[in-house]
Amino acid sequence: MGFKEDQMVTVSLYARVSSGKQAQENTIASQVAALERQISVDGYELLREYKFIDNGYSGSNLVRPNLEKLRDRVAEGKIDKIYIHSPDRLSRKYAYQMILLEEFQKAGAEAVFLNYEINDNPESQLLLQMQGMIAEYERAKIMERSRRGKIYAANKGCVSVMGGAPYGYRYIDKCTGVGQALFEINEEEADVVRKVFLWVGRERASIGEVCRRLNTMSIITRTGKKCWDRSVIWGMLKNPAYKGQAAFGKTKVGVKLQHIRPQRHSCEQPKDNYSIYPVEKANWIYVKVPNIVNEDVFDIVQEQLAENRKIARTRERGAKYLLQGLIVCKCCRYAYYGSPVRNKRGEKVDHYAYYRCIGRDSYRFGGNKICDNKHIRTDALETAVWEEVKHLLKNPNRILEEYKRKLSEFKRSSWDKKSDLLEKQENKLQRGIARLIDSYAQEYISQEEFEPRKTFLPILHQTLITQTG
Repeated sequence: MGFKEDQMVTVSLYARVSSGKQAQENTIASQVAALERQISVDGYELLREYKFIDNGYSGSNLVRPNLEKLRDRVAEGKIDKIYIHSPDRLSRKYAYQMILLEEFQKAGAEAVFLNYEINDNPESQLLLQMQGMIAEYERAKIMERSRRGKIYAANKGCVSVMGGAPYGYRYIDKCTGVGQALFEINEEEADVVRKVFLWVGRERASIGEVCRRLNTMSIITRTGKKCWDRSVIWGMLKNPAYKGQAAFGKTKVGVKLQHIRPQRHSCEQPKDNYSIYPVEKANWIYVKVPNIVNEDVFDIVQEQLAENRKIARTRERGAKYLLQGLIVCKCCRYAYYGSPVRNKRGEKVDHYAYYRCIGRDSYRFGGNKICDNKHIRTDALETAVWEEVKHLLKNPNRILEEYKRKLSEFKRSSWDKKSDLLEKQENKLQRGIARLIDSYAQEYISQEEFEPRKTFLPILHQTLITQTG
């Protein structure tokens, strides 16, 4: 029994929301439901692996994990139709929309928007261009209005401009409170904050000592961790909200900084195409909130932190070990760091040390280490690496041979990829010929429609065979 032509079409969907809040609230589910409903109405079947969803990725960024996967599948000729809610879900920039739509069209994939029908006539193209430019304009205006609105609200003393309440406070929204948002002191957490400020301000304790005391007392962080990080304590001690002045505008958005390699447990395509930069204190806007510590105590702590910073500058800095940060554990993918050996009295032994995996440090992971990889003597590993470097410098032809080998692999892989793509397109064309014959046999198309296609498809098939051969 033959199949209808539209039954053999491979369809996919693409959905996106930009903000992290939208991702947490799962607002993308409505997009996916509408797309799946339309696919079902059109009589197609959607496979699970052809759902491409980017949760929390900005439309101004062209590089997104699932959009990249979609583009790869389209280039391989595996997808015939792509269902998208609206053009601005594809991208908020008109230029990016045109790049993607042209890319899909060249690969033989049709983009289907729920709120817009693409045609080849000039009027349809003009409308699509206008929608793309309006979407880009709306994004810029929303960001500017949001920025100006938050500055105005902060100058009026509204707590609602804050992203959330720090440790020691509860954030009460305007619906729950007295008609406006406010910070409410959490006495249990506030008691911990007071202890931290007194330890540093009165006892001159270091941040490391504060972490050890909190861990010994089994005090849990707001996120549920049993182990306190130094950066958390430092941020707490520097936060002016504890003296009754919550600061707004401490950071600003700027150009994305380049990273040598993606961070561990993070994707190669970051969600945000920008970086956060600090703003000078003179430009901060202060909002009055209930204080947990006195202003005098807060100022004493700042003086102590400045003194600790002066002492830290006199210490020896920089990488003490040749391969520090360059070695990666094969088991857990964390980096190795240099660790000196100490004798029974706790004194450092100067003549040797070990490279140690970060994953073996249980204190970094709530008291449980995640890796059992062995330590490596620094002198043994550095000697082995240096001997290999010297051998390489004495034989420069090895560098040339390695370069030629990688170049040949690159050429071979690109040709193989091209050959595979042609083969997939050939298989797709053969399926099209079979569907065409079945459609004519079942009288779904007339003889006038069948004859031109019957003549054209074998010619195209022979051309692909010549290319792949």
